[in-house]
Formats: sequence, C-alpha cells, structure tokens
Amino acid sequence: MSDSARFCFHDRLAPLARRGAVCDYVFTGRPAVKDSIEALGVPHTEVDLIIAAGRSVDFSCPLQPGVLVDVYPFGCLPEVAPRLHLSPPLLERPAFILDVHLGKLARRLRMLGFDCRYRNDYLDPQIIALALAEGLIILTRDRGILKHARVRQGYLVGSSEPERQVCEVLERYRLHQQIRSLFRCPCCNDLLEPVPKQQILHRLLPKTARYYQNFQLCRGCDQLYWQGSHYAKIDRWVKGLMS
Repeated sequence: MSDSARFCFHDRLAPLARRGAVCDYVFTGRPAVKDSIEALGVPHTEVDLIIAAGRSVDFSCPLQPGVLVDVYPFGCLPEVAPRLHLSPPLLERPAFILDVHLGKLARRLRMLGFDCRYRNDYLDPQIIALALAEGLIILTRDRGILKHARVRQGYLVGSSEPERQVCEVLERYRLHQQIRSLFRCPCCNDLLEPVPKQQILHRLLPKTARYYQNFQLCRGCDQLYWQGSHYAKIDRWVKGLMS
C-alpha cells in the first residue's frame, strides 16, 4: 500500500527538484527523508534544514504519510526552533576538488588564492576518495556525484558561466575576505614564492627585465609571475569580487 507526503523546496533548491518547488511524493514503507529528497532530484549536500510537520529533523527521519516537508539550503533561516543544521560548519580555509566540467572555475579560484584540486581525467570515484581522504569540498555540475552516500561536503554549481560560478562559490562559503591574489599558481595549484630578480634574469625578455623588479616563482611547476601589463585587469577583477 502506498502513502504520500508533500515536499516544498525553498530558494535555490526549487529549480533542482524534478517536480517543481512544491510536489506530492508517493512512497511505500518508511523511507528516510534523505532518500525521498534525493529521489526528487536534490542532492543531500545542498540541504541544510529539513522541517517535517513543523519540526526540524535530520536525514534519517522516517517519512510519515500526509506530512508536509519543507527543505531549505544553507543560508535560509525559517521560523522554527530549535534548528538542526545538516550542512557541515564553514571551514576557516576550505580546499576544493572540482570535476571535469569546471576547469575554468578551478583556474579562477586558484588566482584568488584558493586550494583547488583539478584534473581533466578525474573519475567520480577518484574525486570522492580524495575528498574523503583530504577533507576537500566537491564542486560539480553533476548532481549524481553529490548523491553518493559517502559524500559529506559538496556544492552543485548552478551557472555554466565561469564568472558567475566564482561568485556562487565565494557566496556559498563566504570567502570574499579570504581572497589572496598572486598567492597560488593558477596552472598547477602550488604556492608562489618571491624570487630574486638576478636568479631568474636569464629567463626574462629584455623589456620585462628593464621595467619589472618583483617576481614570484611557482615552487611546483617553475612558472614565473610578475605584475605585468595584464595585471591591472586582474586587480580590478579581484577588487570587484572583494567589494
């Protein structure tokens, strides 16, 4: 015999739900509310609060017939007490691992100083294993990987446009005040270190050697960086994000 419950998905979760923001859900037995939410298309990593029949519950709560279930993302604060927050607390300095679709986002986040593991040949099991082993937050456009039972921290990037993706991640993890430009190599993700000009003079073009004095060297891939003519554009971009 089947029963039904009503789900209401709020804020950014509404477009993720396959049947719309408000829907009836038919079920048999007593499934956990987590399984029901994911069956409706919303990964558990996107959920911070679940209110069932006016009470804040966790993912393991059995779904009851006829109940109204409100599902909220991180950042929403409905009028209910106490609130049982299901999202992990924000980390002081988070590190990320990105799937194959987010190479441009990885490069931009590295330019802002954030630790971003990325390879275009990572498979989902590798991403999950690395995230668990090293405490990394998974950033992805594929909701399937975030539904994996072992995944604890992740974010489903909504936009397909890299600049909007950057804003999404900064907002979700409240990172605006942690931006550090010329701190991390956008190519390989390793840290940049100041290097004496004389030490790398043989690698510089004549005009670069003449007009620039301060250089940084990636300790991973040996790439050189300096505040050349392109840096003004990057600096404007960074300051715009910080503001």
